[in-house]
Amino acid sequence: MYYILRCHRIWFMLVWSWDITKLRGPVKGSYHYLHVIIDIYSRYVVGWIVATEESATLAKALIAETCARQGVDTKTLTIHSDRGAAMVSKAVAHLLSDLGVTKSVGRPYVRDDNPLSEAHFKTLKYHHSFPASNSH
Repeated sequence: MYYILRCHRIWFMLVWSWDITKLRGPVKGSYHYLHVIIDIYSRYVVGWIVATEESATLAKALIAETCARQGVDTKTLTIHSDRGAAMVSKAVAHLLSDLGVTKSVGRPYVRDDNPLSEAHFKTLKYHHSFPASNSH
């Protein structure tokens, strides 16, 4: 459960960062896609899914469900992402517009366009408990 102090409410749930990364599947050559939304202020993972594909439909569902589950005021929320296909899709753009969420994207053609999410994924993938290979 995620508890927020009322006196600090102004800082929480204002800016989220989200991204998608590939994870090795159980069979060589297969992959899963980890979609993660992180609150930038607290670094709390507010929403995530693992799927067999990267798609705008899944991204749209994740964002809508996360906003509803966290009970945020979408009119004051900003979601930052890089310029990946799912992130800049029309489906996600329409959802964010319908919810009143401000969309923020990184600069084009730069390596560090979404540093918080990229750092989160690096920490995950370099953790000692992360599987090193497809073998069990």
